[in-house]
Amino acid sequence: MLPPPASSPNRNDFNVNHIIRQVRPQRQKILLGTVVLLFFYFFTNVFRSGERDQTSSVFESSFPYTFQEADRGLSKPHVAKSGKTVEDPHGLRGIKRLPKIPRKPPSVPLDDRGCPEYASYSAVRHEPYSDGPLGLAFQRPDAKCRTYKSDLVEQVIADMKELLADKDLARLFENCFPNTLDTTIRWHKSGHDPQTFIVTGDINAEWLRDSQKQIAPYLPLAKHDSKLRELFRGAINTQVDYVIAHPYCNAFHPPSQSGIQFDFNNAEDTVFPRVNLYTVFECKYEIDSLASFLALSNDYYAATGDSSFITNSWLKALARLLRTLSEQAVPTYDEEGHKQMSYYSFVRRSNTGTETLNLGGVGNPVNRNTSLIRSAFRPSDDATIYQFFIPGNAFMSVELKKTANMLKALIGKEKNLPQTTADFAQKVEELSDDIRAGILSHGVYDHPVFGKVFAYEVDGYGSVSIMDDANTPSLLSLPDMGFVEADNPVYKNTRKMILSKNGNPYYLKGEFFEGIGGPHIGTRFAWPMSHIVGIRTSTDDAEIARSLDIVKKSTADLGLMHESVNVDLPHSYTRSWFAWCNSEFARTLLYLAEHKPHLIFGKGSVPYIASDVELATHSVKEKAAAKDSSDLKEPPVVAKEKNALKQQQS
Repeated sequence: MLPPPASSPNRNDFNVNHIIRQVRPQRQKILLGTVVLLFFYFFTNVFRSGERDQTSSVFESSFPYTFQEADRGLSKPHVAKSGKTVEDPHGLRGIKRLPKIPRKPPSVPLDDRGCPEYASYSAVRHEPYSDGPLGLAFQRPDAKCRTYKSDLVEQVIADMKELLADKDLARLFENCFPNTLDTTIRWHKSGHDPQTFIVTGDINAEWLRDSQKQIAPYLPLAKHDSKLRELFRGAINTQVDYVIAHPYCNAFHPPSQSGIQFDFNNAEDTVFPRVNLYTVFECKYEIDSLASFLALSNDYYAATGDSSFITNSWLKALARLLRTLSEQAVPTYDEEGHKQMSYYSFVRRSNTGTETLNLGGVGNPVNRNTSLIRSAFRPSDDATIYQFFIPGNAFMSVELKKTANMLKALIGKEKNLPQTTADFAQKVEELSDDIRAGILSHGVYDHPVFGKVFAYEVDGYGSVSIMDDANTPSLLSLPDMGFVEADNPVYKNTRKMILSKNGNPYYLKGEFFEGIGGPHIGTRFAWPMSHIVGIRTSTDDAEIARSLDIVKKSTADLGLMHESVNVDLPHSYTRSWFAWCNSEFARTLLYLAEHKPHLIFGKGSVPYIASDVELATHSVKEKAAAKDSSDLKEPPVVAKEKNALKQQQS
């Protein structure tokens, strides 16, 4: 071994003077100050421990609370001089802690109505807790603070609470089903031309997609409830105004006539076509936002048969939507390879790649002759990689077909329809068929492991994105939207792929939670929405029961659905007030109540069909029992003959 350099002290000698001499002069004061502080700390915590102990004993004897330390089983509590039990697991008798004062629940700020702000209210547990093992909180606001009310909705809540065998599931339904009505109908105008403004939850803006899905669970009840019908017509009319003004935008401020104050979006966006920032909250072009406008109208008509919403304004909005689709069907280059005009661009100043579009805000190129429609952004509000977004195109194809069928059915019945409606409906149907053909031609990929699957995004050149995102429309939701059946071979392969860690880069699994996530929140947060949609598209009872259990335990004991959940930490989540997911959960339980009642009500249970519900004075079980007993009764003629025979015998 080489000897140490001559200038260095022997390693076996601890020479303080030598160390100090090596320190630069300007640092000697810092070193000296550190030594003084260490000495002061040592003096106050060791030499004066006896005095501290006496002071603590006097303080303890006059204080009404018991001093406590966390006991992890390392030691037993002992009795202090005052006679009170003191936990001292590590024998630190001289270092007395402050008393553990009973904690009050966090204060919740009030809004201008004197009601708790629900963004804060939803993050705190409220009694009474559910009778199930999870003890989930009751999160509905006080009746006077609810933003819209429906007696029929309350009837369904009462019925489901009585029928659901799992009391934690019952509490979840009780909180989630009315959440949109309770908290997000920020403004409603009644009358001949109703208007409804629906916020997404903790953001004071309306998303076309979110609002359509938020009120979807109430559709089965609308034919029996005039207030709900007016709510839906108002929602359609408000979206009509938004689509006419800005068909490329996804989120909007309250209508000016509402008088509601709003906050501008703090993002620095450069958008073409230019938008009115007093109307538009955000202008990310998403094909599913326009499809959601159609879905709102189509689903309302299918549920109620009411076509009064089809006005000249609605037809104008439909024409504006079709023009937008035509613009977004234009490929990047013409037949000779020259770049063509871009009808939409979006640039945001951001350090997050998914928040803006590359190539000057127009996104990556797309090819010709695909029959597909561009989408600059996904339903998660993240930028697409390849702009032919397959789930969004599938959703649009389905809703265009429904719109065409609705218009054809109304020809000769609806006075507002122009004479050219038949030709117009035919063109809408042809566009739907073309998009579907484009998906089957360009959106199916032969995977080396899973076989033929639907791609998430394509560009028409052969590039594909193999993944799925929890936000709907998604590949997982294709049967739910009506594009394919659940037993479709390509869908079954796709489902296996996107629900596996090896097939979907955004299928996340941790110690606490698992599910599909997405780039919007990150690779440690999965979305409960993926399980909720998975239940409605599954044919496997065991899979459904497992997903229900996972979702039920994901709420951090708050009893509401969250946007995303940390897969490793049970109380780490995003957005305590996320109405869209609450509505999706309620829809799923109503779906199971109708199609698989044995999974949530118990073996031998009869289906509960929400569209058949009417206000009643008897409980749902009493009505079922009465129905069963009436089924056992003999026909009146037979009963009359038996009574006559008894009289003769007597």
